Amino acid sequence: MARYTNAAIAAALSLWYINNASAWTSSTANRRSTVLRAGLGPASNVYSSLEASLLSKPIGAISSQTASTVSTVESAASSIFAPIQGALQKIIETEHALNNMEHTALSNAAKSLLSVLNSFDAFTANISATILSVPASKLENIISTSIDAAKTYATNIDAALLNDPSLGPVLNSIQQKAMLLSPVIGKELASLPPSVGILASAGITYGIISTVLSIGEGPPPSSPYPLGRYDPSSARAYFDKRPVDVIGRGVEIASLSTMFGLGLLKDHMDGKWEENQDKRGLELAQLLTRLGPTFIKIGQSLSIRTDLLSPSYVRGLTSLQDQVPAFSTDVARQIIEEELGQPVDSIFSKFSAQPVAAASLGQVFKGTLRSDGREVAIKVQRPNIMNQIALDMHFLREIAPIAKRTFNLNSDTAGTVDAWGLGFVDELDYIAEAENAESFTESIQNTPLKGVVFAPAIIEECTTGKILTTEWVNGERLDKSSNEDVTILCSIAMNTYLTMMLETGVLHCDPHPGNLLRTPEGTLCILDWGMVTKIDQDLQVTLSK
Repeated sequence: MARYTNAAIAAALSLWYINNASAWTSSTANRRSTVLRAGLGPASNVYSSLEASLLSKPIGAISSQTASTVSTVESAASSIFAPIQGALQKIIETEHALNNMEHTALSNAAKSLLSVLNSFDAFTANISATILSVPASKLENIISTSIDAAKTYATNIDAALLNDPSLGPVLNSIQQKAMLLSPVIGKELASLPPSVGILASAGITYGIISTVLSIGEGPPPSSPYPLGRYDPSSARAYFDKRPVDVIGRGVEIASLSTMFGLGLLKDHMDGKWEENQDKRGLELAQLLTRLGPTFIKIGQSLSIRTDLLSPSYVRGLTSLQDQVPAFSTDVARQIIEEELGQPVDSIFSKFSAQPVAAASLGQVFKGTLRSDGREVAIKVQRPNIMNQIALDMHFLREIAPIAKRTFNLNSDTAGTVDAWGLGFVDELDYIAEAENAESFTESIQNTPLKGVVFAPAIIEECTTGKILTTEWVNGERLDKSSNEDVTILCSIAMNTYLTMMLETGVLHCDPHPGNLLRTPEGTLCILDWGMVTKIDQDLQVTLSK
């Protein structure tokens, strides 16, 4: 069980609690849920209260309202749970084929969650089939029947979970823990409304599970990456204590991606897969923008991978290279003042009211140094960007192995996510970026490329981990320039990257067109040195042969 994240277990149990409303109600011993048997609250029989409340209202009003509600719930549940049930079934089949202890445990957990969803489907189908278009004279009996059906399904789910070889022992441990806590929290929980009590019980269960699974472990880290470097293990420990963040982000990603996925499915079914690719490419860029900096960065990386994506999708993702939404200038000024310890106006005699460029991880303002009058570019890191990236990378890292096994992907999905994570987190260190740019400028002086390619000069006194200030470079994107020497500059760019790879050993890893400028003097300027890789000398020798 140590392999599972607390969030995954809590999500499954929360779904169970929502179905198993009799956890707070049934007074008979054979219908008490796990939580009641653990002693978390008295048997206050809310089902009976619900029945009395419903039957006290006018029959016609109940019929109309219930029919509408059941239809909506059934439709929503079908659209939401159907793909989840399919994926769970595929996990079960895949893990059963692998047939080892670790994967069998995952299969059992998937079976338990699938059982919950199937029970929910049966429950809604039962109510829908029974209550829609029923004469008012029979509604009273139907309500009683439906409530009894809910009790039955809740009892079945409870029994299935307790008998499950993976979740059963955990639930038994929860019972023992809860028995000790009952004198303290029983009264408070019993006084809550039923719906609130159900959610509260799920939260308490998660807390108990966290305690049980963390026995013998050290305290969790205070940040996702305590050393400032990408580390999936420390991120897991950090976010295991924050399941609401993880589950909330997962729901957000799924909800925003649903329409795009449905659009692709419709294209496939209508035979318009090729015809609509330009449209879908633009929609994908818009989706990644809405999902935030991590996914924008992934889209930027994919925008130059013509070997992986069709030209239509490459064209759509190209918009991510220089058309990223900006954040507030007031927030940027506040970050500058916090980082440099002085008011913006005391450092810069001029500071642009709006950013001149916005990237996935930061945005650039144009300013003039008050000290010597030099025009500069001030790159300001987006607020709270580290935690945003850490959460997204943790989410992607946790689902990568499951996606690989479920869909039989012939690639190292976890390794790919780790490579992205390493690059993204390294890019957040603007001091390291400044050092990379200076190292390139210095090393290129010893090659035939001296004087034709450069990186912007760094203003060290105005540079910190979140603020990067460089000399302003006038120029235009190489791919949008109409000058006759563009072909020559493209050759210079290729020679520059070969020189970095085979001679200097520090390779710029973000060569999308937005980072390559043609200056008025006809030279090449390479921007954005946050993402680089060091080439080992032995590899350089091998590549040069």
